[in-house]
Amino acid sequence: MTNCCHFEIMGIFTDIYFNISIIFTNFAFQSDQLEMRKFLKTLPLVATLAIVMSSCTEFTKVMKSRDPEYKFEYAKKAYENKKYMQAYQLLGEIYTPLRGTAHGEEALFLLAMSCYNNQDYENSALYFKTYYNRYPKGQYAELARFYSGYGYYLDSPDPQLDQTYTIKAIEELKDFLEFFPKSEKVPEAREAIFEMQDKLTLKELQNAQLYYNLGNFMGNNYRSAIIVSENALKTYPFSKYKEDFEFLILKSKFQEARQSVAEKMADRYRDVIDEYYSFSNNYPDSKNMKEAETILKIAEKYASK
Repeated sequence: MTNCCHFEIMGIFTDIYFNISIIFTNFAFQSDQLEMRKFLKTLPLVATLAIVMSSCTEFTKVMKSRDPEYKFEYAKKAYENKKYMQAYQLLGEIYTPLRGTAHGEEALFLLAMSCYNNQDYENSALYFKTYYNRYPKGQYAELARFYSGYGYYLDSPDPQLDQTYTIKAIEELKDFLEFFPKSEKVPEAREAIFEMQDKLTLKELQNAQLYYNLGNFMGNNYRSAIIVSENALKTYPFSKYKEDFEFLILKSKFQEARQSVAEKMADRYRDVIDEYYSFSNNYPDSKNMKEAETILKIAEKYASK
């Protein structure tokens, strides 16, 4: 923070010096009203510099203080003024010394919220968890449980990346719903959970599709595509990707039948036929129905042999 203030002051001071130098140089030769007005316009910059210097000096003074109560009051004001980094720096130093005091609970919660508002969701979740474990019936327990999960949700990456934060978000938000089923944040939590479940399902669909594309490369990857798809349907039975999984299972079983040994071929084609009727009953208007019907005709031809 000291470095931040230093660069800010230097930047403003440079601008002021540059403007004043030009104005006074011109003013020495042309002391007309236009140059005077330019000079007067520079005065707000001087005032800004004074405010920044005063603020930095005050914050440095607070940081050097050994009085946790004094730091806490300043941190609260910084937080209210959306100076979350200042609040975080101060509260990070004093939330442990304040534990057991009248301000201990609020200090820990504000520390977590400062991290959250700085978009440091991983650390904010750690502080939120510390809060609701230490104060399970505390004043901010509801918000701590919600923001712990919602922060992970905001940090949740694209489906092709590692989904550790997505899983943590779902777990935290489900716990929130269990502890506070009547909270006004319930709809927001549920919407986030559904969105993240779809993300996890999409990741499984991408994995299954990858197995399908690999075919028989270094093994029967069609069987792997079927297993991944069937497990995903069990885990996420109401997913918006349900049709995609079922069609991929149909295609995978068809490819498996086509490339199987003669003694297993007829049985596997009969399995394909069963899968077709299941798919067509569930999705009679599917965009994939034409391809599915082509698969059925081939399967019926070989299933009777």
